[in-house]
Amino acid sequence: MNSDQTTFDFILSGQRVIEIEAKATLALKERIDESFKQACELILACKGRVIITGMGKSGHIGNKIAATLASTGTPSFFVHPGEASHGDLGMITGEDVVIGISNSGKTDEVVNIVPLIKRKGASLISMAGDNRSPLATQADVHLDISVDEEACPLGLAPTASTTATLVMGDALAVALLEARGFTADDFALSHPGGSLGRRLLLLVEHIMHVGDKIPLTQQGVTISRALLEMSSKGLGMTGILNENGELAGVFTDGDLRRMLDQGMDIQTTLIEDVMSKTPKTIHPHILAVEALNIMEKSKITALMVVDDQGKPVGALNMHDLLRAGVM
Repeated sequence: MNSDQTTFDFILSGQRVIEIEAKATLALKERIDESFKQACELILACKGRVIITGMGKSGHIGNKIAATLASTGTPSFFVHPGEASHGDLGMITGEDVVIGISNSGKTDEVVNIVPLIKRKGASLISMAGDNRSPLATQADVHLDISVDEEACPLGLAPTASTTATLVMGDALAVALLEARGFTADDFALSHPGGSLGRRLLLLVEHIMHVGDKIPLTQQGVTISRALLEMSSKGLGMTGILNENGELAGVFTDGDLRRMLDQGMDIQTTLIEDVMSKTPKTIHPHILAVEALNIMEKSKITALMVVDDQGKPVGALNMHDLLRAGVM
């Protein structure tokens, strides 16, 4: 083992790996052909689940492919081929589609369960780097994931081949997603946790201030009176109501600064003379992330929440979105 690391070119080595794996990935484009279409149609018609199986590094990639399929509308899970021979084959039914992964196409643990998969009546899609291998020739559909070379200079560690397999799996998942008409709302149902779930599921009504916490004043009051309401509620704005209880306008910290620059008297000037009469608003049942989009596009920091009659039912600002993890 070479211990002289001072003269080794780490940058050149890293760049070489990326070039080899990029080449392997681009080569897959020509293989998105009739076989790929058949594989997609087989999965779309599947009444059961898509089961992924593979050994070693192929198994790790298979786990990722199964997770991607499952989160994008194609029910899927991974079965270890070694465990399959000791009972887990019972997870596979005749209504399932099995995707067997093996770069050589000769991995014993995978090839040995192929006859049993066939006996159960499940369809088999192979991902292998040898079109003449046992796995490829016994499959209903074969997807070619061969590479010219591994990024490992010894040709031993699966590198380019596992990258190619992962990309082929992503191609399947995305093609199926689009074919199903899978939406962001569908995606959210599989991702309720973490920041992604918050962005996709959290509604304005879940984080808005309600009741007495909504900053509101009536038309006819002076700016100084409106400022008391703004200060007590701490949202950097107040809504102004007309005689019917509808939102007639909004007065913000920014409006106050502009008014003071003009030398207006806060003790005598009425709020309706300086309020924004066409304020940006949002409905309570809209995604909170949309509130963020409105604020960013309009360069404002707070929003009034109104119902279908234009009456205020809540209020929120940028800090509320930050605390909720939307941004």
